[in-house]
Amino acid sequence: MAVRATVLVLRALGVGDLLTAVPALRALREMFDEQRIVLAAPEPLRELVDLIEAVDRLHPTGGLGELKWRDEPPAVAVNLHGRGPESLRDLLAADPSALIAHRNPAVPNVPGPRWRPELHEVDRWCRLLEEHGIAADPTDLALAPPPKPTPHGGAVVVHPGAAAAARRWPADRFAHVARNLHEDGHRVLITGGPAETDLARSVAAAAGLAPRRVLAGRTRLDELAAVVAAARLVLSGDTGVAHLATAFGTPSVVLFGPTPPTLWGPPPGRRRHVAMWAGRTGDPLGDRPDPGLLELEPDPVLDRCRELIGRHAR
Repeated sequence: MAVRATVLVLRALGVGDLLTAVPALRALREMFDEQRIVLAAPEPLRELVDLIEAVDRLHPTGGLGELKWRDEPPAVAVNLHGRGPESLRDLLAADPSALIAHRNPAVPNVPGPRWRPELHEVDRWCRLLEEHGIAADPTDLALAPPPKPTPHGGAVVVHPGAAAAARRWPADRFAHVARNLHEDGHRVLITGGPAETDLARSVAAAAGLAPRRVLAGRTRLDELAAVVAAARLVLSGDTGVAHLATAFGTPSVVLFGPTPPTLWGPPPGRRRHVAMWAGRTGDPLGDRPDPGLLELEPDPVLDRCRELIGRHAR
């Protein structure tokens, strides 16, 4: 039996990055239906990758410089990672017959469209594929819920963490909203990754929530995804959990600071998702909460949460 040719896709980033690439991955699956789609991405994303139903194999890749491709050269390599020379060189080292990527002057032998910073992250990768004759639907973001049910269905999920401090709304403001929603009679859960356990505990304590309401550090990614999929509402900053809420159609209030929602926010026109932004941009990698994010006061955020809960009661 002949070995299928490989389409190697690089997206060695985080949860939100993976979920914004879902339409592009599905477009590649449709275009190369007889070939094997291999996604180079971090191992912890495996359960989410399976939910996309477009990838045949995950090639564990922690980041740039870690691709280490040792299989037969791919028929096509696709750079969904970024525009930098490092990601291009990682894929070129796999010796693909063809490479789909944005052009970069540091790697002049690779043609491609110019990078357009004004595009939403979902649109960016769909446009890249369309430049190469591959139709992609940027609205194709939905995922089926994880097959394993969660015991935490119907909760309000408050996720105070984010990868960069610039995108973290202050803990006391998250606590203010969580406390009021708890007093409204909602079951409030505080989520986060292992490194965000202390932050989550501090929010819960300030909100008057029992320690058992803190799921941070206690859930695998697939378990967190199940909690989000079954939630009544998600409140978070501009981080991966917000994209999970979009993928599962869970009502969400997402707080933006240095980066506008036109670049990373939920799709416009979907009333289940509210993006709150003061209209200021800044450094998304800053080491303190962005001034624009700090302009979002807790009571208006609470009002939007209550509004969404009332509108989309499950």
